[in-house]
Amino acid sequence: MDFERNLEKYAELAVKAGVNIQKGQFLWISAATGTEHFVRKVVKQAYLAGAGDVHVQWYDEEVKRTHYELAPDTAFEQFPSWLAGAFDEVAEKEGAFLQIEADDPDLLKGIPPKRLLAFEKAKGNALESFYDAIETDLISWSIIAIPSQKWADKVFSDLPEEERMPALWTTIFEAVRINEEDPVGEWKKHIDALQSKAEELNEKHFWKLHYTAPGTDLTIELPEKHLWLTGSSTNKQGTIFIANMPTEEVYTVPLKNGVNGHVTSTKPLAYQGNVIENFKLTFEEGKIIKAEAEAGQELLDKILETDDGASYLGEAALVPHKSPISETGILFFNTLFDENASNHLAIGSSYPTCYEGGQNLSEEERKSAGLNDSIVHEDFMIGSDKMDIEGIYKDGSKEAIFRNGNWAF
Repeated sequence: MDFERNLEKYAELAVKAGVNIQKGQFLWISAATGTEHFVRKVVKQAYLAGAGDVHVQWYDEEVKRTHYELAPDTAFEQFPSWLAGAFDEVAEKEGAFLQIEADDPDLLKGIPPKRLLAFEKAKGNALESFYDAIETDLISWSIIAIPSQKWADKVFSDLPEEERMPALWTTIFEAVRINEEDPVGEWKKHIDALQSKAEELNEKHFWKLHYTAPGTDLTIELPEKHLWLTGSSTNKQGTIFIANMPTEEVYTVPLKNGVNGHVTSTKPLAYQGNVIENFKLTFEEGKIIKAEAEAGQELLDKILETDDGASYLGEAALVPHKSPISETGILFFNTLFDENASNHLAIGSSYPTCYEGGQNLSEEERKSAGLNDSIVHEDFMIGSDKMDIEGIYKDGSKEAIFRNGNWAF
């Protein structure tokens, strides 16, 4: 009974705080088969909250694996126009989008990287207008996760098999504050705390960030009109939503050509059922000029070759080492969780919302402002308890932002 009650609270949280569905609003849910029990609760909560219509797009991981193994190469160079049109309709209707993850971290292990990247490129091009609606917060959107057996097996391989799923459920419930009496209210308090930190950073108006740690010495210049944001956003209609649950970050946008030095990952990057481990990136005037990985080198190279913007940064996010997810000591092999346990960067597209008036700028104006554009946006983790970050002002003076992996102010 307690577990079912927690599921109900989680579904309610996703609807009321995640996408924050409004009366009469259309909701599109994307979810894998195997999540039906929870998805039904989400659909129910959405209608109880006043949703006008709810559509669930199901996908099956076994079918997806078979497709990547056996389909002809031409299948990965196209994306169905009818499906792209359906996504565009979500934006046109000013609807909301909810993604429910329960993916096997090793689902596409061994699939040739050229297949993975060919389809991601075709999908990115087909969904360009939808992704722009997401990146500029024109619509409400949110990503949450629930366990699957294969994910639990990967994360808790040291536990007896029958204990793995319960352990992952417990961890996720704690991360999204389901154990609290009023999760929605607790999330408001949490977002308020993050917003306070973002406001402090906005008041300081740093010119550059300087990261130092073992294997890292990186300087990131920020655009003149950069903004620090949190996981809470406001859509075109003025509705507040939370894009990622959990979220522990405050983040901003780098100046495309203003990144220099090198940075070393501190956690594996899980990408499309593959893992890239222990990699180092070297930047010169914003561009990655060298990429070295102990595992997943070919895939990393292919990601960086996706388009012109894939070898530049689009996001710089700050997460203290003493954060709830980090203190679990768990490696989730899932970016939604791992990025909220560590300072991280993202290669690829930037969020125009991190620039004053960025949502209203044309593509050319965003480029002139120094914002990167790409169909890629991949977060990778760089934080540790040994990382220091200095904020550098225009006059050359400095102020500590992070010391030993945690806030210095």
